[in-house]
This record gives sequence, structure tokens and C-alpha cells, in this order.
Amino acid sequence: MSVSVDCDRAFLDGVRGVAEEFAAVNADAVDREARFPVEAVEALRAEQALSALVPRELGGGGVSFAAIAAACFELGRRCGASAMVFAMHQIQVATIVRHLEDAPWFEEHLRALAGEQRLIASVTSEVGTGGDMGRSIAAVQQGADGGCEFEKQAPTVSYGAHADDLLVTLRRSEEAEPSDQVLALARKGQFSLEQTGSWDPLGMRGTCSPGYVVSARVAPEQVLATPFPRVSAESMVPISHVLWSQLWLGIATDAFDRARAFVRAAAKRKPGEPPPTAVRLSHLMSELSLLRAEVDSGLAEFTAADEQGPGRERLSTMASALRFNNLKIAASEQAPRVCQGALGVCGIVGFKNDTPFSVGRHLRDSMSACLMVANERIHQTNASLLLIAKEV
Repeated sequence: MSVSVDCDRAFLDGVRGVAEEFAAVNADAVDREARFPVEAVEALRAEQALSALVPRELGGGGVSFAAIAAACFELGRRCGASAMVFAMHQIQVATIVRHLEDAPWFEEHLRALAGEQRLIASVTSEVGTGGDMGRSIAAVQQGADGGCEFEKQAPTVSYGAHADDLLVTLRRSEEAEPSDQVLALARKGQFSLEQTGSWDPLGMRGTCSPGYVVSARVAPEQVLATPFPRVSAESMVPISHVLWSQLWLGIATDAFDRARAFVRAAAKRKPGEPPPTAVRLSHLMSELSLLRAEVDSGLAEFTAADEQGPGRERLSTMASALRFNNLKIAASEQAPRVCQGALGVCGIVGFKNDTPFSVGRHLRDSMSACLMVANERIHQTNASLLLIAKEV
């Protein structure tokens, strides 16, 4: 137990250093230029953070999932885009690590990831599916040489041009139903990207997520044996919502910290006389506390479900799906509220981009949260589940 705790502590110390020295220093430039947060990602590589979740027997750091969640929070406090790149990479790593049954090729790839600090991007969205991750149009096709080929039109691929590997959802075969999906991993050199759109968004600008036509040719063993519906329910969806909520909490926390610094600066100018904005700050603290409680409970519930056998089966229940869907909705709606409240406290100096109290980037980054798997689509899923779920 102490080895695990020490491992987590050393990992988080390293991530905090990256957050302060690289993510925070470059956050405004990354946002302004809509460029990849290369400094933070390279520093994470140097810390061996990209393989932190890989088991030690496969060459990784073997840190706990809770430590990964805490790292997303720490990075989110300093640069939302850096945190999102890290979180999305870890979602792919966790998905592979948790579904290695009869997958020796993927075990070897995790060893390569640890040795080379490879960055994995996700290709789950697809033109023509209406945003439904549970359906695919593109299919695994058998090549004449026995290999596998595919071409997928993706409306967004976060940091795809900067990734070493792509984890792609596809129909199992050309004859398969849209919901009969698998995951295929394509390594750099095996795939090509044809950009189909620009990237000049309101927030999360450093994630560099334009659309692409993704074409690849891979070996059959690079298709994960575990069906994607199981992978999605047990790993990808709940882990995404837990890690995303942590980084959104980090963004909102830094916005609150800037509002508090503004109020304290105002109080120093008139000692003994609480500024009017202090009351607003108190209200804002309540909003942040609500967000923190929801995010922390979501992490605790995921950890409990995963550790108490049969944990994976529990994560596949309708009650679990509803719980983590609600975590995503609640966190994605509450984080922008906190950021907007911080703007109300700071006023014009929070609105301006060149002050220590600026929260414009925080507000814009947090507003993307409701669009990452659109909340309205999640509500539609929840509505269907509530009609048949025996317990929630």
C-alpha cells in the first residue's frame, strides 16, 4: 500500500510542477494562437506521465486512477487545453489497460507507449451518425493481404495531427450492424489524415480538433477483441465523464481563486471595510462547493464500483449509466456558472484579457463542456433509461 501511495505522490508532484512551470506559463499563448500545448505535453513526457496508468509489469508507472483524476484537476487549474489533451490520452490508455483479455499485441503496445511516451488520440465521432458514439458507419475491411483497412470521416479529432496513435471505433465488418462495433489502434505510419475543416473555436483552442478523413491499414491483431459496447459501458464513457469533470473543476477553481485574489486586493485598499464583492464571493464559494461535491462523489462512486467485485458488471448497469451521465451533465453546467460568477465578482478586470484577474479563457473553455457529447443527447439517453430502469 505504501509503495502505491508513494508512487501516486511522486507522480502528482511531477504533474504539479508541469502545471506550474509549463502549462500555466504558456496557457494564454496556447489560447490566443489556437496552438497545441507542446511545452506542457513534452514536459509530461519527460515526467513519464503519459504511461502513468500503464501497469508496472508492462513498464508503466502503475499509479492509481484517483491520481490520474487529481492530475487532470491540477492541469485544469493552469491550462484547460493541456488538461483536456492529458485526460483524453488517459481515457484511451485506461480503455486499453482494462480490456487486455486475449490481446498480446496491445500488451506490447503498452510497453512501447511507456518506453516512447506515445500520445494516443480518439476517433469516435463520425459524420452521419448524429453524434451517436454507439453507432459507426465506417467498417473494418479485409485487405487482399490479410490486413485490415478502414476510412472514417470524423467531424473532430482532438490533437489528431500531434498524436502518435489513433484509437478508432468502427463496425466489426462491412456486413455488421452500426452498433456492432470494435476498437482498432493505428500507429503513426499506418494512418493518414486529410483535414476537412478549420479550427478557430471559442474555447479549448489548444486541443486542435478539426475534422479529418482518417484512413489506415493495420494488422488484424490491432483490433481489440472486446466488443466496443462493453468497452464503452465499463470504461470509456464513465472514465471520460469522471476525468472531464475533474479538469472542469480545475478550471472553475482557478476562476474562483482569481476572484478571491481580486476581493482581497480590494480589501487591502480599505482595511477594516469588507468590499461589496466579498458577499458575491461567498455566494460563488457555495457554487464551487456544489461542483466539487458532485465531482468528488462521481470519482468515489466509480472507484467503488470498479474495486468491489463484480465491479465491471456494476458499471454496465442502467443505474450506473444514469449516474455517470448525470455527473457529466451536472459538472458541465455548473463549471461555466462558477466561471461566470467569478467574472461578476471581478468586473471589468476579469473581462479584460491582460490582467491577473482575467477569467475570459476559463469561461470560454468551460462553455465547451456541454458540447463534449452534447448534453441534450445524454438527456435523450437518460429519458429512455428512466422508462425501463428498475432503480436509479
